[in-house]
Amino acid sequence: MGEKTTIAWTDHTFNPVIGCTKIGPGCDNCYAESQDSRKRWDGGRTHWGAGVPRYRTSESNWKQPLMWNRKAAAKEKRARVFCASLSDVFDNEWPEGAREDLWRLIDKTPWLEWLLLTKRIGNVAGMVPQNWLNRCNRWHWPVNVRLMITVVNQDEADRDIPKLLALPCKNGISYEPALGPVEWDGYVCSPGALDGWLIIGGESGPKARPFDLDWASRAIYQCKTAGVPVFFKQYGSHPVFCGGRVYFKDRAGADPAEWLDCFRVQEFPK
Repeated sequence: MGEKTTIAWTDHTFNPVIGCTKIGPGCDNCYAESQDSRKRWDGGRTHWGAGVPRYRTSESNWKQPLMWNRKAAAKEKRARVFCASLSDVFDNEWPEGAREDLWRLIDKTPWLEWLLLTKRIGNVAGMVPQNWLNRCNRWHWPVNVRLMITVVNQDEADRDIPKLLALPCKNGISYEPALGPVEWDGYVCSPGALDGWLIIGGESGPKARPFDLDWASRAIYQCKTAGVPVFFKQYGSHPVFCGGRVYFKDRAGADPAEWLDCFRVQEFPK
């Protein structure tokens, strides 16, 4: 859950807490819940669902970001950290004090770019330190924290993107698993629009739902037109193109060598 990661858009993953509750269609085939069920990190218990205690990981795990920060500082190159791939930082049921300890850890690691990815954007303003939300000075929000949301279809885009854009932070969106088309123009081309990052990917695994690659090509085009960095992560396990299913060797469709040229786009924000 730490140093190594197969997620192409980050350098490290850090899980301060494990456990969550499913709250939307993107959660239906949650890989994190499956991992929790298989690995039973906390004495055989699982940590998914409302009212179920979450698991705060070990102190040795919590020290890893300090080591990554030292290495990044020595190279004078900031490293990206996907925080809480097995939870949600803004889950209501995190252990007492864990979020506050995370904010202190972020403050101690200026050479790490923290990627906080949430499905609970409505909780953010009440859970981050209040000095982060000073609207008179955008950069009271830490410069090494990028707040990102998951959007799987148009309904979620219309509900959650305005809430993200209302916060004074560096931002981004994970359009993964993409479960329906989204018109991005209104969010990437208008005043106060997304200025951060769009990650795109289809669902992987044996129960993967169809991912029409036309949704991805439209998203890439709209972001390119607006100058928003876009990162295409994977076809997923059930990609569809021009009405037919696409077959490939990599089971998650994550090998760029198997992609059409137009999808070989993996940009990072500055």
